[in-house]
Amino acid sequence: MVGRKRCPPRRDSLSIPSRPLEEHLEIGDRLARVVDVSVVIIAKNEADNIAGALESVQWVEDVVVVDSGSSDATIEIAKRYTDRVTTRTWEGYGAQKNHATGLATHDWVLSLDADERVSPELAEEIQTLMRSAPPMQGYRIPRTTRYLGRWIRSTDWYPDRQLRLYDRRVSEWNARYVHESVRVTGRVGTLRSELYHYSYRDVAEHLSTMHRYTTLSAVQMMADGRRARWFDLIGHPLIVFCRNYLWRQGFRDGLPGLIVSLMNSYYVFCKYAKLWERQTESERTQD
Repeated sequence: MVGRKRCPPRRDSLSIPSRPLEEHLEIGDRLARVVDVSVVIIAKNEADNIAGALESVQWVEDVVVVDSGSSDATIEIAKRYTDRVTTRTWEGYGAQKNHATGLATHDWVLSLDADERVSPELAEEIQTLMRSAPPMQGYRIPRTTRYLGRWIRSTDWYPDRQLRLYDRRVSEWNARYVHESVRVTGRVGTLRSELYHYSYRDVAEHLSTMHRYTTLSAVQMMADGRRARWFDLIGHPLIVFCRNYLWRQGFRDGLPGLIVSLMNSYYVFCKYAKLWERQTESERTQD
């Protein structure tokens, strides 16, 4: 069999803190090993998530985990599932993912975040696709997020198609500070089955992550020469709320849909407020 040796998960030492994943436990028995696709995951302090992500890709022969200096049990847990666990100093999302992609054994790569799970249906669809030469050079995957006790299938969060399956020979991750993406030179298709996303445990974690990401977004916009205007702080967030809650039917998901719509609007307000703050400080420095 082609590929590096995989280590079966050991459950006799550290307990595995992960979210419920009963639907994945038998997938390795039901599906044949896929030998012509690699899975790459970048991680830092993901002890609560990494086991679930790795459980969901037990049907893949080659799994690479690149850690950027975890202080928790992320590395120890990951080594129960694969012997291809390395550590690399953090240089940004894109740089880290390009490095992980370069370590893969196979040219076709599935890039997975530690808080994501490959659904059994998606695993079967990828396996079917890889039985012959894929007609595209990359594939977007619809992603659904688990939030406040339900799967969100409305707002900007759904279907949230992510380009995660790609031929690395014609692909490269960009160097954006946040919301990085992979650029594929060639044709890109879309798969039908979903990628599961366990993004935030609660509203507090959501707000904490938003604070970090909006700061990075402001830095990126400043680097791109963008400027914040009055409309960006007032009109833009209102438009985002209406788009999420009305046009993309966040109301169908009850109060969680309302909260997501408000959070998405608040995200836009914060990133432009931080951009305005930075541009004002820059102008003051130049005076």
